[in-house]
Amino acid sequence: MRKRILALLETNSRLTPPEIADMLGLEAEEVAAEIKKMEDENIICGYHTLINWDALGEERVIALIGLKISPVRGEGFDRISTRISKFEEVKSVFLMSGSSNDLILTIEGESLKDISHFVYGKIAPMDSVVSTATYFVLKKYKDHHVSMVEGHGEDERIQIQA
Repeated sequence: MRKRILALLETNSRLTPPEIADMLGLEAEEVAAEIKKMEDENIICGYHTLINWDALGEERVIALIGLKISPVRGEGFDRISTRISKFEEVKSVFLMSGSSNDLILTIEGESLKDISHFVYGKIAPMDSVVSTATYFVLKKYKDHHVSMVEGHGEDERIQIQA
């Protein structure tokens, strides 16, 4: 039951317990109680609104920052990752495998200059940071299961005349 509730909330966090209950054939009280338990257990960590800033006409720059880290003995990557996570600009921090980067950060700023100032002013000077690589997002096509391009709800199949 938990996985089914989570799958629904992941695609639409505005669903109410009665709506989820109807979709899954459960009682609304049962769903509400299970959601509360998952919040208390930190399985559900928050609810977010996905915003298409481009449609609003707001200038917003998103970048992925790859970091090569020299881990601290006995602490690995945890100390530096926790420290980096505290910066307001940082939306996410991921420890990676199979890459030349140890950490990948997702950050946002109002301009390319904001991003570059953040990287060379706050991240690059950190003791454990060996190198950085910045990748700017040029366009979002899909984010959190949602298509970000116009007409994403339309049927795009080609019509065949018999």
